[in-house]
Amino acid sequence: MRCHPLRLRIYALEALMDGTKKMSMMQLTVLVAVNMMGSGIIMLPANMAKVGAISLLSWIVTALGSMAIAYGFAQAGLLNQRAGGMAAYAEDAYGKGGYFLTFFLYFLSLAIGNVAIAISAVGYLAAFFPWLSSSPMSTCIGVILLIWITTVANFGGPRITGRIGAITVWGVIVPVAGLSLIGWFWFKSSTFAEAWNPQGMSLMKGMDSSIALTLWAFLGMESAAQNSDAVENPKRDVPMACMLGTLGAAVIYVLSTTVIQGIVPNKELAESTGPFALAYSQMFSPAVGSVIRALAILACLGSLLGWQFTIAQTAKTAADDRLFPRFFSKVNKMTAPVIGMIVMGVVQTLLAFSTASPSLGEQFAVLVNLAVVTNVIPYIIALSALMVMMRRAGVAENTYKLNTFVATVAMLYSTYAIYASGMEAVLGGTIVLALTILIYGFLAPRFPSPVVTEPVRG
Repeated sequence: MRCHPLRLRIYALEALMDGTKKMSMMQLTVLVAVNMMGSGIIMLPANMAKVGAISLLSWIVTALGSMAIAYGFAQAGLLNQRAGGMAAYAEDAYGKGGYFLTFFLYFLSLAIGNVAIAISAVGYLAAFFPWLSSSPMSTCIGVILLIWITTVANFGGPRITGRIGAITVWGVIVPVAGLSLIGWFWFKSSTFAEAWNPQGMSLMKGMDSSIALTLWAFLGMESAAQNSDAVENPKRDVPMACMLGTLGAAVIYVLSTTVIQGIVPNKELAESTGPFALAYSQMFSPAVGSVIRALAILACLGSLLGWQFTIAQTAKTAADDRLFPRFFSKVNKMTAPVIGMIVMGVVQTLLAFSTASPSLGEQFAVLVNLAVVTNVIPYIIALSALMVMMRRAGVAENTYKLNTFVATVAMLYSTYAIYASGMEAVLGGTIVLALTILIYGFLAPRFPSPVVTEPVRG
C-alpha cells in the first residue's frame, strides 16, 4: 500500500542526512521499497487463505506486472516533471480531459483505499474490543469512528501528520519483514501442504482470485519518481531503483505470506482478523501477538492519518486549478484544508455504509477490488501517454522500443488486473468512470478547447 507524499518527502530527507548532496541508487531503492510497504499487507494473508496457498502464485504475476508499471512511470517521470504525476503524463497525450480523468479516478481510489485501511485497523482492534466484529453494523461504526478520528486529528496541519506517519509505518515493516526472516523456524511443510488448494481450484483460477489483493500491496510504485531531483544520476538510478525497490518489496511480501501459510492452519488463518498477530502468537506467545497487533494498529492509524490529509490536500490543489469547487481551497490557520477533510470524511462514511458485509474480510476484499479498478485505469491512461512523450522528447529509437515494450506489458497486466477484480468491482468502476466523464463535461468549458482543423478536400 502506497505511502502518502508527506511521508515520501520525509524519507527522502532522512536519506540525505548522511551528509551527501544526493541520494545514491541504493538509498533510493530502499526508499521505494519502504514507501510501498504500508498498511495494505496486514490483512492479505487472511483473505488469501480463503483461496488457499495456491493464491501465492499471483505474487509472481503481480511482481512482474508491478515492476513493469514502476519502470514505465520512472521513464515518464524523467520526461515530464510537472506537478500532477500521472495526471500530468496523461495531459501530454489527451489534454485537460485526460488530466481530469486520470486525476479524479486516482483521487477516488485513495478515498476507497482509506476505508480499506480503516477496516484493517478495526480487524486488529477487534481482539482488544470484541464488539467491533460482533456484527456488520458494529464493524461499520468502528470504521466510521476511525475515519473521523483521523480526519479531525489532521486539523492541526501537515507537520505533525508527516512526522507520525514516518514513525508508524515501521509498525508494519518490522513484523512483516521479521516474519519473512525468522518465521521459517516455525514453518511446517505439512501445514503448508494442507493449505495449498482447499477449494480444488485450477492454477489459473487460483491466480485470478488473488491478483487484485496482491496488486493492492504494490499500489504506490507510481510515486517512486517523485524524488528524481534528489538522485545523483536520475536517468540511470530512478528506473533501476524503481525496479529493485519493487522487487525488494515483492520478496518480502512473498516470503511473509508463504511462511505464514506454513505456521497457521489454513482455516484459522482464513477466519482471522489479525493474521500477523496470530502468527506471532503461535510462534512465541499471546503476549507477543498482542504487541504485534498493537504495532499493526498504530501503523494503520498513522497511514490513515497521512492519507486523510493527502486526499484533502489533493482536492485543494484541484480546486486551485478550477477542477474542484472553491470551498476545497479554504484552509485554517494551520494550513489544513478543513472543509475538504470534512467533505471527504462524509464520502468515506458513505463508502463504509455501502460496502458493509457480514465479515471484515469480505468488506476488505470488496473495497480492495474496487480500489484496484479505479487505480489501474489511470495507470493505463498515463502509461499510454509515454509513447507521445518519448516522440516529443526525441529519445533514441532503441530506448523508444524498450520503453514501449515494457509499458505495453504494464498496460496488459493492468487490464488483466481489472478483469481479475471481478464483475462487481468492474461494474462499480465503470459507473465511477461514467460519472467522472459526466462531471468533466461541465468543467470542460473552463479550459481552452483543442484546435480542430478541417480536413483538406481534394
